[in-house]
Amino acid sequence: MRKVDQLLDEYGESHQTKFNKLIHYICVPAIVFSVVGLLACIPLGFLARMLPASLAPYAHLGSVLIVLSLLFYLRLSVPLAIGMFFYSALVLWGNYQIVAAGLPLWLVSVAIFVVAWIFQFIGHNHEGKKPSFLKDVQFLMVGPAWILGFVFRKWGIPY
Repeated sequence: MRKVDQLLDEYGESHQTKFNKLIHYICVPAIVFSVVGLLACIPLGFLARMLPASLAPYAHLGSVLIVLSLLFYLRLSVPLAIGMFFYSALVLWGNYQIVAAGLPLWLVSVAIFVVAWIFQFIGHNHEGKKPSFLKDVQFLMVGPAWILGFVFRKWGIPY
């Protein structure tokens, strides 16, 4: 069995009820969005100076996390990594739009993070199983791939 299949199956073991799955389909992307948003509040000036002016707003720790995450996903599955690349681009764009609207990105990100985690724990309490990341922290990275894997299977995209 491929490592990606093993990880997604193991993650899925603690996400069996429709209620918990629905919560995760909404909250995992929200948590990723919020974590990138929080890290986007930490600019990397040296990186901004190396990039074209149009990319300078993305010179922050959130972008670094995305690059490192994409390397993790690339090791698991090229199609999943490509899908995560496009999702990551949407996350960066969404966080940029929050800043462009004049809203405090850190505050919006903290609010999303807290609310999403509350719902995640409600889902796990309903299911009666602990979150997977308590067993292995790498499952924090597997969660988004698990959701994307669901989308890929629904659309008939092999990964």
